[in-house]
Amino acid sequence: LPFTVHNNKSKMGISVKDVNAAEFTKALADFLKRTGKVKVPEWTDIVKLGHFNELSPYDEDWYYIRTASIARHLYIRAPCGVGALSKVYGSKKRNGTAPSHCCRASHTVMRKVLQCLESLKMAEKDANTGGRRLTSVGRRDLDRIASQIASKKKNRK
Repeated sequence: LPFTVHNNKSKMGISVKDVNAAEFTKALADFLKRTGKVKVPEWTDIVKLGHFNELSPYDEDWYYIRTASIARHLYIRAPCGVGALSKVYGSKKRNGTAPSHCCRASHTVMRKVLQCLESLKMAEKDANTGGRRLTSVGRRDLDRIASQIASKKKNRK
């Protein structure tokens, strides 16, 4: 008998884990911006993303990108709270001639993004841990965007 390989992708749907992270984050950020439901705070043009940064982000759409990135993170690893996200998005602080040290990201930005995802009904508080996790609506939206990316990539080939 010849060895046959079955393609399980045709039977199962495409999930967020099956597509490139950068492409997915950009597509979800565009979706969030197009819907117009995301309430962007007025301080987004002057805030730094952590005290390890010298300047605020150059990209004007950084809030949508960070929201999309956190939604993807919640899809892959949930439940997740503000402290864990500030550790994930932290970076090293350069101290000039002194040694560099690891530093956490801004808690305010993480909290506002999670509150924004809750207002979109994409995330909810977890009763057991107190962190946030995606709702079924949020998981469905993310899977739909991932399948759109996969179909575009398949059509290009």
